[in-house]
Amino acid sequence: MRDDAATGTPPRRRPGLPRAARPFREGQYRILIGAMTLSLFGAGMWLVAVVWQVIELGGGPIELSMVATGSAAGLLAAVLIGGVAADRIPQRRIMLTVEATKTVAIAVAAVLAFTGSVDVWNLAVISFALGVADGFFYPAYSALLPSILPAGELLAANGVEGVLRPMVMQAAGPAVASAAIAASSPGFAFALIAGAQLLAAVALAFLRPTALRREPPAPDAPRQHPFLAVLVDVRAGFAYMIRTPWLLGTLSYFTLLVLVLMGPIEVLLPFAVKDQAGGGPGGFALALAAFGIGGAAGSVVVASRRLPRRYLTVMNALWGLGCVPLAVIGLTTELWVMIVALFLVGFAFQAGTVIWGTLLQRRVPPAMLGRVSSLDFFVSLAFMPVSMALAGPVGEAIGLAPAFLVAGLVPPVLALSAIVIFRMSRDELEHPLDPGDEP
Repeated sequence: MRDDAATGTPPRRRPGLPRAARPFREGQYRILIGAMTLSLFGAGMWLVAVVWQVIELGGGPIELSMVATGSAAGLLAAVLIGGVAADRIPQRRIMLTVEATKTVAIAVAAVLAFTGSVDVWNLAVISFALGVADGFFYPAYSALLPSILPAGELLAANGVEGVLRPMVMQAAGPAVASAAIAASSPGFAFALIAGAQLLAAVALAFLRPTALRREPPAPDAPRQHPFLAVLVDVRAGFAYMIRTPWLLGTLSYFTLLVLVLMGPIEVLLPFAVKDQAGGGPGGFALALAAFGIGGAAGSVVVASRRLPRRYLTVMNALWGLGCVPLAVIGLTTELWVMIVALFLVGFAFQAGTVIWGTLLQRRVPPAMLGRVSSLDFFVSLAFMPVSMALAGPVGEAIGLAPAFLVAGLVPPVLALSAIVIFRMSRDELEHPLDPGDEP
């Protein structure tokens, strides 16, 4: 055996982990992402189970709009308070409470379905409760992640989430829900979802508590009533957004993007699959899986590379141009064409989302991150209930083809407008994110 020390040859270095896998070196991150995976799996099953429960009840696009609007409205109602909570309350405690709440809510849906008592209004109320829970979960997760990982691994961690979210939420979850519905009923799928949420809560119980990264109050600062303090924190978050052009511009653009995009995808896609391509729960699950697999591929590509130098331009261009394939969904009767289109949309959309999550965690002050993350949800999703509420009536009035044409062709115009109006090309050059910060 050759002795490197004797010959003066330096020992060969063991190859390190790929960039995208480096966050897994941290045990606390493995626990956190495991809980996130279980939660996303349950959410993905819910996407299919609730749609087919509505259809089994004889509902159409308008009834499905009611249920989808409930979820979006709950998220919108809670997310600002959720952001303040994420900056004031230990994030682990918030996420544990959320998963316990979701377990109970979905267990109620299962009981109602098994007893034949379920109705559209029940599902809308439960969807609202799930939306409220998510409004607390995601700001807490976003604020916790930089406490667990160094800055140089945040892009990779967001890439991991970007892989898991579509693969689990749009592929694995819907596939299992479709199989559960085919084997039994939507109620059986609801029961499985409740089990997944319970396991997520158990996993979070093993997460080590972390200190809040909050600026201490001035010694001579007067004590405030808790409600007033919450309002002050919310106002501070809005003030930061208004005076930060790249943040304001991206959120303004995304607000309009959600308005034209979410309704067709969340409400009209199941009927495009069913009425144009002749598909059932399995076909719809395949369509969601294509979107998810595309998103996973986009996340891996971004997470495996350094943050682009033109990060704002690349991010907004991915979101805008990536929506163009949606235009063909309302025009085709072939399921495979829909699948290809959704794969491309998922690839571009999730690639941009990974960049966005990293920008928030690297450019926003740590003490503001929970509030800014909640503002991200609130402002960008402000029109989600409107989009979902309008999608059903608009789809019935003008047809699926025009609705998907709008969803595919308007976003590129919005992206270009945001880049130009808010001078993002100049901002990203004036505020480079030093590649040296990344391992």
